Amino acid sequence: MAAAVCCTGSVLLSAAGSLQNKDTAAGSDIDAAAAGIPQRMLTAYVTGAAQIGEHVPACKGMRWQILAGIARVESNHASGRTISAGGDITPVITGPRLDGSGAGGNTTAIRDTDGGRWDGDTEYERAVGPFQFLPETFRAYGKDGNRDGVTNPHNADDAAASAAVYLCGKGRNLGDREQLRAAIYTYNRSWAYVDDVLSGIDRYDALRSAPQIPGGSVGTVIQAARAQEGVPYSWGGGNADGPSRGICCSPKGQDGRTVIGFDCSGLVLYAYAQVGINLPRTAAAQAGVGRRIPASAGYGALHPGDLVFYGYNPTSDSTIHHVGIYIGDGQMINAPRPGMPVRIDPVTALPDYAGGTRLL
Repeated sequence: MAAAVCCTGSVLLSAAGSLQNKDTAAGSDIDAAAAGIPQRMLTAYVTGAAQIGEHVPACKGMRWQILAGIARVESNHASGRTISAGGDITPVITGPRLDGSGAGGNTTAIRDTDGGRWDGDTEYERAVGPFQFLPETFRAYGKDGNRDGVTNPHNADDAAASAAVYLCGKGRNLGDREQLRAAIYTYNRSWAYVDDVLSGIDRYDALRSAPQIPGGSVGTVIQAARAQEGVPYSWGGGNADGPSRGICCSPKGQDGRTVIGFDCSGLVLYAYAQVGINLPRTAAAQAGVGRRIPASAGYGALHPGDLVFYGYNPTSDSTIHHVGIYIGDGQMINAPRPGMPVRIDPVTALPDYAGGTRLL
């Protein structure tokens, strides 16, 4: 297949990076202090949620708020600990000894499975890390969230990525309330626990509420795109009918043939097909359709539904490498890049804004 695709720009900061004062990588414009979450833990939640497409491609709806809701209850976001730039938490967090004595609500003894490697106890188990995994569970689901070659439940990035994998199971849709409740219940089989976690998730969700979806054809386009939140990125993936297998291979090496999802222009093509507008396949070609909005006009010239472009040379459409759909309030919905699902990001997430196009 000879098709040029898009989305090679880096939208998400690395696990060891900083979100500055705002959670701009998540597209939610949230002040970490206002959310009551240490900045480094928020970074871990954002990164862990964004990586789910690599580990559980069928999972939908994973977002940082879910991980924050779990960690709030399990460790109060590693409260009282120091978190290094690489995500290591000191002193480590360990739960009560699970010896059946009743401490921590445990009445069934759980014998040691890790030789004390993570919990310091060679006789009985203790839950470990900010997400309070049992060592045996972490061995089964653990992921290297910060890409340092070590998988450690006492590392914020590793723990967050692992919790995302555990909650997603074989491919839940966590955007569905009942499936989300079921996922949380598998984490701790208590409905009171589920309600406690959900209350935190709902609070964090309210802090990042997206602009109201307008009516008419513009609203149909935006709603179609937003319904795909959480769908994995697939290089060359997506068509007028929805997510599809892509092609090989992206500049970062993703073989889209192994992933059912969207790339940036595929998502745009799909959303506009829902109102009968047939767009070209690539972002650069999509810039030639409709009324062009030059980069010099600034972000303020954009209206909901407009396509938002990014290019190595903002005055040359042939250099455009990324496209999103503007949804208002400085935000766009887009398929960022390999490893990142369809999500809402600020239009300032990439530095090379190349203007927009108005189709409606």
